[in-house]
Amino acid sequence: LLFLWSITVSIFGIGGLLGSSGSRYLTVKFGKKKCLMCNNVLMIVAASIMGCSKISQSFEMILIGRFMCGLSAGLCVPLHHQYVGEISPRKLRGFANSTSSFFWSLGKAIGQISGQRELLGSQRLWPMLMASCGLPALVQLVTLPFFPESPPYLLMHKGDQEGCKKAIRQLWGEGQHQAEIDDIMKEKATMKNTKILSVLELVKEPAFRWQLYMIVILTATIQLCGINAV
Repeated sequence: LLFLWSITVSIFGIGGLLGSSGSRYLTVKFGKKKCLMCNNVLMIVAASIMGCSKISQSFEMILIGRFMCGLSAGLCVPLHHQYVGEISPRKLRGFANSTSSFFWSLGKAIGQISGQRELLGSQRLWPMLMASCGLPALVQLVTLPFFPESPPYLLMHKGDQEGCKKAIRQLWGEGQHQAEIDDIMKEKATMKNTKILSVLELVKEPAFRWQLYMIVILTATIQLCGINAV
């Protein structure tokens, strides 16, 4: 039982690792908006599987659902940053990207509060608690079709300049947006001369060694600062 519960907890992280590893390939091939929509479908399916696990008397369904949740979360984190940053005007880009950290913390807090035995953490209601992760995914799945694809993706990867202009007008309103389009074109020209490093190449690259040390130390020590207890 201890082994099964350990696997149930840790399999979320395994799914997250696989999801985040495949996010770059998927976004280049299919675009940010399509990937986000498919990712929401994946989360809704995972929530449905976990919600039905008690009725089916199957702990395997919890394992599968947790893995799919991790996969979805691993895809969502880089996708969210990229899409929100790319559809935001330049003056609001930093603020828009910072919202992910706020809502990530808010979601964890709501989940921990909802998981109390007096609320959804009871023996009768815990399947609803596990299925609740599908609600935000459903909201995004319904609303996302009204948003355009990322303008930089349309211009840099699809070469669709008219589609890019249309998306910018839909997002930022009518006006002169040539400066933003020029910035995207400059970024595209820069990327042509820049080699995309794999994870292994990044670890071996001496120029990024100190930045890598800082990220590893920060990520490791944040677990010791008491934020989880708070």
